[in-house]
Amino acid sequence: MCSIMGYCSPDADIELFKKGFNRTKSRGPDDSRIVDTGKGFLGFHRLSIMGLTPSGMQPFALNGSCVICNGELYGFEKEKELLIQKGYTFNSDSDCEIILPMYFEYGTDMFSRLDAEFACVIFDGETGDFIAARDPIGIRPLYYGYDENGKILFASEAKNLVGLAKKIMPFPPGHYYKDGAFICYCDIAKVDKVCNDDVETACKKIREKLTAGVQKRLISDAKVGFLLSGGLDSSLVCAIATAESKKPIETFAIGMSEDAIDLKYARQVADFIGSHHTEVYMTPEDVISSLEELIHLLGTYDITTIRASVGMYLVCKAIHEKTDIRVLLTGEISDELFGYKYTDFAPSAQAFQKEAEKRVRELHMYDVLRADRCISVNSLEARVPFGDLDFVHYVMSLNPEIKINKYGKGKYLLRHAFEGENILPDSILWREKAAFSDAVGHSMVDYLKEYAETQYTDEEFEKRKLKYTHAQPFTKESLLYREIFEKYYPNQSEMIVDFWMPNKEWDGCDVNDPSARVLSNYGESGK
Repeated sequence: MCSIMGYCSPDADIELFKKGFNRTKSRGPDDSRIVDTGKGFLGFHRLSIMGLTPSGMQPFALNGSCVICNGELYGFEKEKELLIQKGYTFNSDSDCEIILPMYFEYGTDMFSRLDAEFACVIFDGETGDFIAARDPIGIRPLYYGYDENGKILFASEAKNLVGLAKKIMPFPPGHYYKDGAFICYCDIAKVDKVCNDDVETACKKIREKLTAGVQKRLISDAKVGFLLSGGLDSSLVCAIATAESKKPIETFAIGMSEDAIDLKYARQVADFIGSHHTEVYMTPEDVISSLEELIHLLGTYDITTIRASVGMYLVCKAIHEKTDIRVLLTGEISDELFGYKYTDFAPSAQAFQKEAEKRVRELHMYDVLRADRCISVNSLEARVPFGDLDFVHYVMSLNPEIKINKYGKGKYLLRHAFEGENILPDSILWREKAAFSDAVGHSMVDYLKEYAETQYTDEEFEKRKLKYTHAQPFTKESLLYREIFEKYYPNQSEMIVDFWMPNKEWDGCDVNDPSARVLSNYGESGK
């Protein structure tokens, strides 16, 4: 990961800019640079992943224009060849050096040409304008706000903008900003034409496209590792990567020492694929002591996101401190595409699809946010194969009649796609899903709930929750998280649309806790 920030005003205060920008130095510890465009500042903290030499340092400048980009542009070599044929020259091996030439050639149409996860800000030296954009899923973070004079600022994280902008909001994924407007160039969740492939055809394409998504994310000039929970999604990523790699991959798992469901399954997968596997254990003290720091780095009060971040943050911290790995592949985004435990309660295929569209559009505020912050704060880069644009487009376009769970097993298409491939044990491929925040140990969530109970009497809870009208806390745990959030991000709750919860309009889903443990169909998931 890298960190970018832009203050689009000729009157911008450089000291104020530096103060905000330096809050995310851990995202890019290798080098830092700020340039004055004459119309405002652009800043870049570098984490070297592609093009490791100093020539890959940003901002890149060309013909009076410049750009900062936190991104991975997959297959950029082909685009680079086309640009060379048009007369452009390049000074580095960095994928992001192609952005300005692409902008000169295609204007804002360039964003729909990118197969990438990215956030960028371009200064157009000819017009004096700033243009910003973000990838269609929002895998790379970007926020914006306006200063007291109405001038816009952009930054990788909300914490960069605290004190500089009155209201901070996430930059909408799949959009670019130009001339004061946010324009959608790709709505990844929208289906223009339903694909009616049959189950076997769909599964073959799912296997091929996910494999391609993993392959392209293995390309790195820095060392790559893998988060392995022992669940279906991360296990598939690791298994595919093993098949594509010439030497054993490095995998990492975390759990509570006494009751981590997934540590044993992660070990089974690691033994099967022959990875170099590391187990990290956490204690109740680790969970509680990391809570405030975690909420500060996440910039959220959402219960699910915070619970699921504890283990991820601590395992990434261990990876940063004890290894030379710089890139981590993860299993996020599969649930939004293929279904959660609660989507088994979807009343119709159409309802399933509508829910999937909602979740994909909101991903950047929940699971994707969690993965980015937990990984980047530890000076690592996250890559998400299930977020591959071609893969997501295809799965979203499939007729929901074959995606809804009518098979007696959630995520049937994904499981069946790899059935008979012998890349995972059947016991893993067909294992019921356990929520990540539970799978690191049911006790972890219980410790958090118990801790929150000690912080408020019933009367205090009822009184203090009324301070908040947007996303009002509904349990002592949610109030605790909200009050810590407000300490660091005062009056910025609208950065998150609401709590991530099952769809309460569906029978069986009107619950008061986001954990799948409270659903009637959880069954064998916790064993």
